Amino acid sequence: MRPRVKSALLWGVVGLLAFLVAVQGYQLVVGPFPASIPVVGAIAVGVGLLTAGVAYATEHRLRTKGRT
Repeated sequence: MRPRVKSALLWGVVGLLAFLVAVQGYQLVVGPFPASIPVVGAIAVGVGLLTAGVAYATEHRLRTKGRT
């Protein structure tokens, strides 16, 4: 696996887990989340995919500017 793809996938996992932590924080502070568990899981997967896509798309641009 190419390092750029591996990095993007790992960022996707970070995004997915960060969303799930935010949902748990919401539940602790406010109360029950207004969506069911499968819906929250689907949104978390979507956030992870979006994060991985953005990480993959922007890593090359940041590297060419010397910021990574």
